[in-house]
Amino acid sequence: MTALTASGLLLKYDRTEVVHDVSLSIVPGQVTSLLGPNGSGKSTVLRSLARLHPIAAGDVVISASGNAAGAEAGAAAEAGSSAAAGSTTDAAALTAKEFARTVTLLSQSRPHPRGVSVREVVTFGRHPHRKRFAGLTDADRSAIDRALTLTGTTDMADRPVDQLSGGELQRVWLATCLAQDTGVLLLDEPTNHLDLRYQAEILDLMRELADDHGIAVGVVLHDLGHAATVADHVVLLDRGRIRAAGTCEGVFTAEVLSEVYGLPISTSIDDDTGLVRVEALHRRRRRAGV
Repeated sequence: MTALTASGLLLKYDRTEVVHDVSLSIVPGQVTSLLGPNGSGKSTVLRSLARLHPIAAGDVVISASGNAAGAEAGAAAEAGSSAAAGSTTDAAALTAKEFARTVTLLSQSRPHPRGVSVREVVTFGRHPHRKRFAGLTDADRSAIDRALTLTGTTDMADRPVDQLSGGELQRVWLATCLAQDTGVLLLDEPTNHLDLRYQAEILDLMRELADDHGIAVGVVLHDLGHAATVADHVVLLDRGRIRAAGTCEGVFTAEVLSEVYGLPISTSIDDDTGLVRVEALHRRRRRAGV
C-alpha cells in the first residue's frame, strides 16, 4: 500500500520554467488523473514523479502504510524494497533498482522489439527483482502469469510482439509494468491511438488495479470523459500550474473548463450513469443555435 507525494514541484526545460509549485498525491486504491490542454505540463509532472525529468525545486516522497502484514513487510525489507510498512522515503535517495521496485511508468514512447515473444517482453518487467544472470524464480513466474492474466494477454503469450496490433501491444506493455509488481503505477496517455474497445478495457483495468489490488494509479489523460469514468481525483493543469483539483464533480465546471481550454464548454450529470458529461460547444453548433 504505497503512496507517491510531490510537494512544491518546479520543473524546467533548460532555463525555462514550465511547471510551477505543483503538489499532488498518488494514493493507494485510487486513480488520480492529470488533465489539461497541450503544453500544460501534465506529462512533464508525471515524468518527474517517475524520476525521468529533473526536479529544480520541491521533492517527491514514497510512503507505505503500516497495515501491511508482518511477513509481507519482512519480505519487502529482505528484497531491498523502499516501501517497508510505515516508512517515508525521499524518492531521489533510492537506487534505480530500489525505485523500480516501488514505482513503474507506462510512457508514451516505447521500443518496438522484434524476434521476441509476448512472454519474453513481459519478463523484462521483473528486472528490478532479479539478480544478475539469475534465472526466474517462482515469484517471478507468478508475477508474470498474473500480469498476463490481468491484461488479457495470456492467450497471446507465445506470439511474436511484432505481429500484434497497436491495441494488443499496448496491453503487453501494460503487462510488463504490472509484472514489475509495484505499489505505484504511472500511465502517460494509455488510451492514446486505441479504438473504443481497447480504451474501455484499459480504463476498466485501471479501476480493477485500484479497487481490487490497492494500487496507487496516476494517469495522464486528454479525454475528460475518460477521466470522469475512471478517476477518483483529478488535477487540472493550466500553463504549468494547478488550476483546480478534487473530484470530477467539483473540478469539471463549465466556467473552469471554458477558461482553461479556451472555448465554450458545457457540463451536466448523466441521468443513467451519474457521471459528469463534458461537451465542447463547437463553432458550427453555436452558429446553428444548438
